[in-house]
Amino acid sequence: MRLGLALLLVASSSCVSRTVPPRHPAEGPTPAPVPVPRPVQPALRGDPEIRVGLARGVTMARVGGNDALAVNEPDGSRIAVIPAGETWQASASGTTVTLTSPGGWVLPPLDRVTLAATDVNAPVRVDGKLYRGVAELLPGSGGLTVVNRVGVEAYLQGVVSAEMGRRASIEEAAIRAQAVVSRTYALRNLGRWREHGFDVSGTVADQVYGGLTIETAEGRAAVADTRGQVLTYNGALIEAFFYSTCGGRTADGAEVFHGAARPYLRSVADQADNGFVYCSISPRYRWHEEWTTEALLVTIQRNLPPVAGIRSDQISRVTDVRVAQRTASGRVDQLEFGLGGPVIRVNGAAIRQVLRPPSGELLRSNAFTLVASSEGGVVTRLTVDGMGSGHGVGFCQWGAVGRARAGQGFEQILKAYFPGTTLERRY
Repeated sequence: MRLGLALLLVASSSCVSRTVPPRHPAEGPTPAPVPVPRPVQPALRGDPEIRVGLARGVTMARVGGNDALAVNEPDGSRIAVIPAGETWQASASGTTVTLTSPGGWVLPPLDRVTLAATDVNAPVRVDGKLYRGVAELLPGSGGLTVVNRVGVEAYLQGVVSAEMGRRASIEEAAIRAQAVVSRTYALRNLGRWREHGFDVSGTVADQVYGGLTIETAEGRAAVADTRGQVLTYNGALIEAFFYSTCGGRTADGAEVFHGAARPYLRSVADQADNGFVYCSISPRYRWHEEWTTEALLVTIQRNLPPVAGIRSDQISRVTDVRVAQRTASGRVDQLEFGLGGPVIRVNGAAIRQVLRPPSGELLRSNAFTLVASSEGGVVTRLTVDGMGSGHGVGFCQWGAVGRARAGQGFEQILKAYFPGTTLERRY
């Protein structure tokens, strides 16, 4: 019955032709971009559109909507309609996209597909999640790419809600600050992944984006209350880095990102005059990890080779692990591994990739101390005591929550983490 409705509509149209703040953009497996100078951006007349990469290089995606969903070519020609509540399967082969209905009806291959609800205010569903705006299906050499094309303000509702989770009313200044930071990041990075068909990723490679499904009332209110507001320095949008927990002091931009020696990205103490550390309320404020002889060897064999350019079979024992160099903010900048031969040195962000805890996740931060206990020329136990979570540059999410609880407004919070910047409205 539903398939017949879809075919009837085709014939009448064109024919076929956390409850807790998590972390910062780009602190996950995908490396952060090298910051580059940008020209002064002109004022925008309205809410611009942004293209968010929901998936890239996947085998298939499930698409549909709570309302009827129009399947259109890029020029707007309607190919078919997916009935309300029905889910179709999308896949890519070579340079074309194919859609298959639950009953097995297959649309002719298309260069690309746009999916839009017939009710302009209704969302699109992709792999079980609802998104405002429209979805685009693009073919690629690695498989299917799914893009959500949506206004920046609507996009931010799904970002701020995902990044900050549900928060109490006393913490609303922190959510507003996150909204400004996320808007600044989004507008500055429009076109960052243009070669892949979108502007920003919906993952930790940029900003976590959960779409309509994850939106909270607090997130929507924060975006609305700060509409169009961004942070600038000398008239240009800033590099709006953020992360979960600084551990008591933020990092200087140049300590972590090459080319990020910005006056507003300098190391600052995240504490009140009485010594209270604002982000000490974070569950990631202090942490502990340890490895036995066997666990450490497995960890190093798995994670060191791609960083150091050696083979895993060249690592038969770990004779020493020690901190060789720290940054000005106290973070570990160079770690040395003794493997029974030449010392292997690992620098900067790669340290968190190599020294992954048994869980397999990235080491929470580079702010740590370690003790390597040895016996018979082999490390028998490695213990690491750390501070904070994330790279530490710019906006500390848990610190912002602590500052909001202390009565600071969102403007004051932003100036604390990005000193010397200006809050201005772009549209």
